[in-house]
Formats: sequence, C-alpha cells, structure tokens
Amino acid sequence: MEKLDLLEISSGYQERMRRLALFDALYELERKREQDQNNNVIDMKGLGLLTLLFFFEKKLMRQYKTGAMQLAYFIEELTKQKYKLDKSTYEKMARTIIQTFRPASGKKRSYSYFNWEKMKDEMIEYSILKANSFDVKTNTQYYTLDEDGLELVFATKEFYSEFQLSINQLLLRKQLDKGEFKGALRQINEMRIDVETLEERMIKLRHEIQRSIVSEETFERYKQLLEDIYSRLAREDEEFKELREFVKETKDRLFSKDIHKKEKKTYELILKINNELEKVHYDHSRLLDQTFKLKETTLITAQESLYYTGIQSFNFEHDIVSKITSSPLPIEAMIGILHPFLKVEETKMWSPLSILEEQNIIDDREDRPDDNLMELKDEEDTDKFRKKMAVKFKELMELFLTAFENNRAERLSSFMEYLIENKQEEVLKQRYFYDFWLILHQRSPIKMGDFEEEDGAQTILGDSLYLLGERKLTIEEEPGTIQKTARFSIQEMIIRLEGETNEIF
Repeated sequence: MEKLDLLEISSGYQERMRRLALFDALYELERKREQDQNNNVIDMKGLGLLTLLFFFEKKLMRQYKTGAMQLAYFIEELTKQKYKLDKSTYEKMARTIIQTFRPASGKKRSYSYFNWEKMKDEMIEYSILKANSFDVKTNTQYYTLDEDGLELVFATKEFYSEFQLSINQLLLRKQLDKGEFKGALRQINEMRIDVETLEERMIKLRHEIQRSIVSEETFERYKQLLEDIYSRLAREDEEFKELREFVKETKDRLFSKDIHKKEKKTYELILKINNELEKVHYDHSRLLDQTFKLKETTLITAQESLYYTGIQSFNFEHDIVSKITSSPLPIEAMIGILHPFLKVEETKMWSPLSILEEQNIIDDREDRPDDNLMELKDEEDTDKFRKKMAVKFKELMELFLTAFENNRAERLSSFMEYLIENKQEEVLKQRYFYDFWLILHQRSPIKMGDFEEEDGAQTILGDSLYLLGERKLTIEEEPGTIQKTARFSIQEMIIRLEGETNEIF
C-alpha cells in the first residue's frame, strides 16, 4: 500500500475519536450496577441518554432553571412503573448522572487515546453539561447542555439513509466554499457510493413491486413511495446542477486570473473534482430515469397483472349463480350481487325543439361543385421561406456542434443554458429553434445524406446535416419540460453524436 493511501485513511482520526469519546460517559453509567428495592438492575445508560434528552427539551423550551431536583422528578415519573425506589434514591440517582456528565471537580471530562495519524498519545477534553446559574436563596445549582452535549444528542438522532446523499451534497458545498478541495474530492467519492447503494435499492424495490402487489392497497402504497423517491431524486438532481455550476465558476475564476499557473496542484484538484462530479451526476441522472420508468411502467404493469389475475380467478357459475341458487337471499342482497353485471340504463329521447335547429341541406348530385376556397400557393414565397429556414437551421447546427465540443450539449437543456451563457438567448425566443429540434427528433437517428431530397425539392435540413460529416445524430425524449421563455416550451431530450469527426466544421 502506498504511503499516500495510508495518510488518506488516517486523515481526520482525531475528530472521529472525539465523536466516539462523547459516548464514554454513557458507557461509564452502564458500568454502575444500581438496583431497586426488588433487586432489579436499573438501566443507568438508558437513563443517562434520557437525561440528555430532558435537558435538550428544557433548552428548546428555554427553561434554564433545571437542576438535580427537577431531573429526579422527571426520572421518578418516567420509571415509577418499572422500578421501586424512594424519593431520596431518585435524587441520589439524578446527582450521580449529573456528576458523570459533569465531574464534581468542575473540570471537563477527558479521554486518552493513541492518535494513529500523528503517531503519538493524545487526550481529548469535552464538556457535556455545564453550570447555567446558581440560586443563592435555595443553594441550588442549575445546569444546561454544553456544545459537546448537544453534539451527543444529535449523534444519537436517526438520519434516514435515503437522505444521506442530500447531507453529503450540503457538506460538499460547505467544503467548496471553504476551499477544502481535497476533502471535497473525498466527499464526492462518498456520494458515488451513496448513488450505487440507491441503485441497488431500486433494483430490489423493482423486484419487490413485481411480486408483492396483490391488492389495490399495496399498489397505492408503492405508488406513493415511488412518488416520494422521485421527488427527492429530482431535488438532488437540481442540487447536482448547482454544484457543477459552482465548480465550473471556481475553475474559470482560477484560470482567468492565471492562478492555475501558480497553484497548479489546486487547479488539478478542481479539474478532478469537476470530472468526478460529472460522473456521479450522470449516474444519479440514470437513477432518476430508472425511477420514472419504474413509476410509469413497472408499477402500471403490476396493477394490470393484478386486474387480469382477478379476471382469471373469477368464476361466474361458482361465484354468482351458485350464490344465488344455494342460499335464500333477500331482494336487497340480490340487487347488490347483480348490480355490477347490469347495463347502465339507456333512454332514447328527442326534444321537439330539435326541429327548429339549423338543417344541413345536402345535394345528392354526384358532380357537386367544390365550394371550398382554393389554396393560394406562391411557389416563389415558399422557396424563399425554405432557403431562410435552411440558413437558420445551419446556424443552429453550428452552435450545437460548438457546444458539443465543449461537453455542453448532452441534453437539450444543457445546450440552451450554453446559449444563454454565451449571450445567444435571443435564439431561444424564435419559433424555428423548437421546430429544428422537433424535426430532428422525429427523424432520429439521422446523418449526412439522409433526406437530401423530398418531393423533388432539397430539404431544409440539407446544409445543417452536411456539418455532421460521417457522424450519426440520435435524439431521444426524456421526462421533464424546458421553458426558458414565456412563449415556448419543449420536452427535455438526450442528444448523442456518434462516429468519427471530420474536418468540415
């Protein structure tokens, strides 16, 4: 193993040990073998955790006059059905827990360990409870949670694993803001693991849906679950886009000020972060697409299979006829059984007022004159329009290929953002921009030479497709709608350009 890997693994060892040290007070309480009057062992560790939650609740309620007596009353009310103790024992137990969290000497708690990052013995000091105020009249000391106590409370709080990726995104943004690029790169690797774990769960969920939907109730439950997952993944996808934009701005800023020449290592880290973040975002986007397909295809298929299973298992003779003939049923019950099989009542009626409506008089002659207006066809105007569109489509293709070379045209939304960034947003206000992509999508896959002539006239796509050279352009629909202007909107599309690059463009 390389030395760099060892340093990376042991990095931040002190901080991790500090978090473990916070739990030492709870384990110290666990070692106190206290018993009640019936010789039942008292769960001191559990009461220690409940004490932390008690002080946390008091902090939330802004009740800062909380001491041993208040804690003793809380423990008594909580445990009186479990343990048999007198009031003095409750107070003694409360003071024992407080002194464990905050030693009577007033000093902070300490934890000794060997630091494998720095290769030396070290000691951590931390404070869970701290003195808040003192009542001179009653000689009462009040306490409240210290910062380490709050951290211990939050460390015991459950964070659902499905939100781990969102948490990592927030941490990554914080690291990027502070310029901790090395830590940010490691955070991205953790996000990649989170995405892989989510993908495995989605595979298991798909199999579970296919075999577990046996009723409408389970169908609705899985439907709601998938909608929640999709909405969360959509929010994470938006966060990914913002993170990528932030990394890009950081990279451009370093490059524009020639800082990348002075801090070469930092610039290399930024480039690596940019590449790794794009990979993770791509995998996450595929996961979003899989979830949409699972919601729109697999779930509906499972519901249909449930319907047809019900039809196949239904036997009219056994379930209906035998039920009617074998058991004497009241007339109300008979109506209830037969009602689903009866036709909806149909009543043919006509209104006398219909004779006053406008009548269509049709001539029965076979050679009826054509009363329709003749279409005006101006071949010259049509030809001018086609030539104008051919020029516009060629310009759009040139812009697309430039964006594609800069990795900004994998999706139609990315290409539109590229146009806005390069002050070409005026194009997005034109109708022909959307016509261009709709035509290409209808004829996808497409390459140079396809549709060179239609109905004896050269197609308006001819000049633009010539720029593709030997490459093939494939466009597929993707869920979601893009609207960059108030007037036009278009569905999201995935764009792929395959084949060898030529020298035409």
